[in-house]
This record gives sequence, structure tokens and C-alpha cells, in this order.
Amino acid sequence: MVVHVTPDQVGSYERDGAVLIPGLFTDWVETLRTGVEHNMSEPGPHAAENLEQGENGRFFDDYCNWTRIPEFVDFVENSPAAQAAAALMKSKTVQMFHDHVLVKEPGTSKPTPWHQDAPYYFTSGRQNVSFWVPLDPVKEASLRLVAGSHKWEKQVLPTRWLSQEDFYAGSDQYMQVPDPDAEPDKYSVLEWEMEPGDAVAFHYNTLHGARGNLSGSRRRAFSLRVVGDDARYVTRPGPTSPPFHGHDMKEGERLREDWFPLLRTDGS
Repeated sequence: MVVHVTPDQVGSYERDGAVLIPGLFTDWVETLRTGVEHNMSEPGPHAAENLEQGENGRFFDDYCNWTRIPEFVDFVENSPAAQAAAALMKSKTVQMFHDHVLVKEPGTSKPTPWHQDAPYYFTSGRQNVSFWVPLDPVKEASLRLVAGSHKWEKQVLPTRWLSQEDFYAGSDQYMQVPDPDAEPDKYSVLEWEMEPGDAVAFHYNTLHGARGNLSGSRRRAFSLRVVGDDARYVTRPGPTSPPFHGHDMKEGERLREDWFPLLRTDGS
């Protein structure tokens, strides 16, 4: 079995809620680029353009398309993602949750707002990981993450990216979104220059965001989100994202495997 994640990287993931794994998906860059172009030419029902009228550039995102895009199927089933995730989560099982494509064209000043992924989701448990994989070299437009935020006692209130409306208006279960840039002495922000195929692995509860893309080149990124042994369905104060309509799961149940398949972790 090829070892894709070192013990030091696992330790950084547990401590900070995020770790850079250089070159993890270098062999998959062209496959993912082809898949992203397919996704952008044939957007799914959740596709969004995240710019206000008059803003420059283009900020496209879409998710839950992996079952209809052959290149994404290939990546999910055959890349080292599942083996790496099992090591990072210390989980015997790795279960697919969803894919996410994010593209910022040159000259896009719009940032990705600070947020945690977990409050949007209907999953509970500590064993989870998201891989953020740039398909172009990134410097200023790289992912930014607040070290240790995955251990905060209270989750951050999810908001809609374009309107900035609260997802669960009126709920007191969540804290307001902090601004790490306004209080640099309070928060430790992790940020790396990355090459295509490098990966940032981060916990669903890790606060993260990204600057706009003011460079002269595209910033294409593919994200893969998976869960481990302790993942269970949980209800939220309002609709979740992705919604996965009609799943029929009940509180405390494992995610149904016909919708969220188990992935091979043997490296074969």
C-alpha cells in the first residue's frame, strides 16, 4: 500500500483542523480539469454565479455532480483521496458525501466569505475531511483557514454567499461569523501558495474563506467531502445545503449507502 499521508500531517490535521499535503493529487490534475470544464458547460441544479450585477470577473460554483461526470467518478473511485481521508480521520470507513467545484476567473475581486462547512450539512460526528485541490497555481487566491477553529464550542452561523442572509434566521445555536482579518492577534490564519494537485485537507468545522482572484490566470478548484465511522444524520433549524431532497433519513442514522457510497481505502 502506498502511504499518502505522514504521521506529522495527521498530527497537524488534528491540532489545527487543516494541513497542506503537497502533490497528493498531481496525477489527477488533467482529469479534474476536464471534469470542471464539463461541469461548467453543463451546470447542475445547484450551480450559482456569486457576483452582484456590475462586479468584475466570474465566481462560479456547483456541487453534487460527481455521479454524472465521468472524470469525477474516476477521481472519487480511483484517486488516493479515500486512503488519505481514512488516515486523517483515523476511520475504518470512508463514505462519500459530496463534490464541489469553485472557479474564480481572472479579475474576480469577490472573496469567498468566512464560513464553516459543518453548519450547512445534515451530518454530525468528528470524523470528516474536505480536500481542496487547486487546478491552477495559486498565491493570493489560496484557501485561508483559522487554525484550531474546528475545536470551537459553538459553530458559526451559516449564511448565503450572495445575499449574506442567515441560513437559520433566529436560531441561537450558532455564533456570528467572526472576521479574522479585523483581529489578527486573536486568530491564526493558515494560508499556502499551492501548485496544481496539492491539497489542503480540513475539518468541516474549520473556519475558512478565500480572497478574490485579481491575478491574470484562472483559479479552478475541486473539493471532495467525505465522512467517517461516526457520521450520523442530524436535523438543523432550517434547510441544509446540499439539500439532498427525499433522503428519508432519521435523526441518528448512518448516511444511507446507496446515496453516499463507501469508498475503497486499500489503495488498490
